[in-house]
Amino acid sequence: MSAFSVKFLAPNSFLSPITNISATRLYANPSQTAVPAPPQAPEEITAERLEPRVEKKGGYFVLKEKFRQGINPQEKVKIAAEPMKLFMENGIEDLAKIPFEEIDKSKDTKDDVDVRLKWLGLFHRRKHQYGRFMMRLKLPNGVTTSAQTRYLASVIKQYGEQGCADVTTRQNWQIRGVTLSDVPSILKGLDEVGLTSLQSGMDNVRNPVGNPLAGIDPYEIVDTRPYTNLLSQFITANSRGNPEFTNLPRKWNVCVIGSHDLYEHPHINDLAYMPATKNGRFGFNLLVGGFFSPKRCAEAIPLDAWVPAEDVVPVCGAILEAYRDLGTRGNRQKTRMMWLIDELGVEGFRSEVVKRMPEQVLERASLEDLVDPKWERRDMFGVNPQKQEGLSFVGLHVPVGRVQSSDMDELARLADQYGSGELRLTVEQNIIIPDIENSKVKALLDEPLLKEKFLPEPPILMKGLVACTGNQFCGQAIIETKARALKVTEEVGRLVSVTHPVRMHWTGCPNTCGQVQVADIGFMGCMTRDGNGKVVEGADVYLGGRIGSDSHLGEIYKKGVPCKDLVPVVVDILVEKFGAVPRESEEGEE
Repeated sequence: MSAFSVKFLAPNSFLSPITNISATRLYANPSQTAVPAPPQAPEEITAERLEPRVEKKGGYFVLKEKFRQGINPQEKVKIAAEPMKLFMENGIEDLAKIPFEEIDKSKDTKDDVDVRLKWLGLFHRRKHQYGRFMMRLKLPNGVTTSAQTRYLASVIKQYGEQGCADVTTRQNWQIRGVTLSDVPSILKGLDEVGLTSLQSGMDNVRNPVGNPLAGIDPYEIVDTRPYTNLLSQFITANSRGNPEFTNLPRKWNVCVIGSHDLYEHPHINDLAYMPATKNGRFGFNLLVGGFFSPKRCAEAIPLDAWVPAEDVVPVCGAILEAYRDLGTRGNRQKTRMMWLIDELGVEGFRSEVVKRMPEQVLERASLEDLVDPKWERRDMFGVNPQKQEGLSFVGLHVPVGRVQSSDMDELARLADQYGSGELRLTVEQNIIIPDIENSKVKALLDEPLLKEKFLPEPPILMKGLVACTGNQFCGQAIIETKARALKVTEEVGRLVSVTHPVRMHWTGCPNTCGQVQVADIGFMGCMTRDGNGKVVEGADVYLGGRIGSDSHLGEIYKKGVPCKDLVPVVVDILVEKFGAVPRESEEGEE
C-alpha cells in the first residue's frame, strides 16, 4: 500500500521500547471510557456508500467529481489548488515574494494565505494581526531541545512586541508574529534544528501526544517516544510532506498512552493507543472517535481492536485511509471521524479499517489492560525522582502557556546547565526540565526564572489553569482569555482557599481549543447581557469534566455569565462543589 511506503529516519537510541511487562499488574477491565457506543448503522451499507470519495491525481488525493455536490468552502479551496504544492513544489518561495498589499487582490493568493498555508502550519491572523502569522510546530511527545528552543526564540525576538510563543494543549509550540516574507528562511532554520511545521493545521493530523515523563517515569507502563516519533515521521514522510494524509475531511488527533495517569487524555482523541498485553505480547487496545466541536463533543469509544507494538503505524494508516476515503465533506460541523463511525456503525467502520491493513487482519481487543483504573493521577510540578538513579525532573508552571523570547532563551540555558539540554511540554501548557543531577537541584530552584515567573510550586488554583489564545490574536475567539483567566483565578484565590487543585480551563469560543469540557470548571467565551441589558463579554460555565480512568465530559452549569461577574460565581462553585473555605472564615477561626 502506498501509504506505508514512507522510509523512516534512522531511529535514535531510545527508539526501542523496553516494557517491563512482568512488573506491571494486569487488569481485565473495560475500556477507560464509560461512554456507550453510538447507535449501530443500518444493516445494509450500500457498495456505493463504500466507494472512496477521493482519487489520486498527479501525486495528490483529490475529491472525485461525483462527490462534489454540497461540499463546504474549505473543500472547494482544496480543489482549486493543492495546498501541499506550497511546500512540496516550493510554491511558498514565490508566494513570499508577493507584497502583502497585493495578496488580497487575487482570490487564489488570498486563499493561499488564509487557508492553504495552514498545511504548512501557518495561520494568518487577519483580524487582529493583519499580515502576520501564527506558526504551529510538530513536536511529537512534547520533547524539544535547547537548540530548538533557542532557534524559536530567535524567530519571535525579531518581531518585538508582535512576537511571542505559547505552549499548547497538544504538547506543542506555537510562535507568533511571523511575516510571510520570512517564512522560507524560517522553514530552512526549522529543518536545520530538526523541527517542522508541516501538516500541523487544517485537515491534517495534529501533534502526536504521549506521556511527558516518557523514559524518565519510575511508574511508566511504556516509553511512548518511539511510537509518537514514528507516527509523526510517518504522517509527514520525515518532514518532506506525505500527500497520502493531507486531504482528510477534517482535523484528526492521536495519542499514545504511556502511564496510569492518562496525561495524554485518550478520551478526546480520534485515535488513542491504550497499553494492553495479549497472549504474552505487548501492544495496544484502540479507542476511536473522541473530539470537540461547537455542535457536538464525543468521547472516544472502543474499536474492539488490539494491535501488537509493531503495528502502531500500519493501523494508524489504515484508520486514516478509511476516514480519508469515506468521510463526508459537507457541513464542517459534521465531518469529524466520529460522524463516520456513527454512520457505518463501529463494526462497519472496523471492517473498513481491516480492509486497509497490510494483511487485512485486525485482532479483537484484549482484556489485559495495563492501565490501573484505581491510580491516583499525579501532578508534575516541583522536584520529582526519575527512574535513573541520581537524577530528578523539575516541573514548572507556565502561566496559561505564554512565553517570551527571553523566557525561551533562559529555559534553554537552564536545560543545558542543569540537565541534558532537553525540555518537555505538557498538555496542561507547562514545561518540565528532566535529567537534573540531584546535587544541582537546589541551584536550579534558586534561579530567578523559577523564583519569579515559572514556579515549581505554583499557587494551588493556578496548577490546573489552562487557556486558549483568546481574542488577543485569534480571530475566532469571542473573548480575551489568557489575562482574564489569570486575573479571575488570582481574585478567587484571595477570597477562598482549597485543599486540592481544581482544574479550570478557558476557551474563547465554541471551538473549545481550551478543552473546557474536560475541566472541573470550564469557561467558554460568548457575548451576553449584563444587569443593565448592555451587551458584554461573557462565558458559559461548564462543570464536572473528569480526566483519568473515570473520564467524562462536563456539562453546562450556567449560561451567559458576564465576565465581570465570574469571580463570585466561581467562589460559590468552589465552596459548594469543591470544599473551599472563605478566607474570612479562616481568619475568624484563627
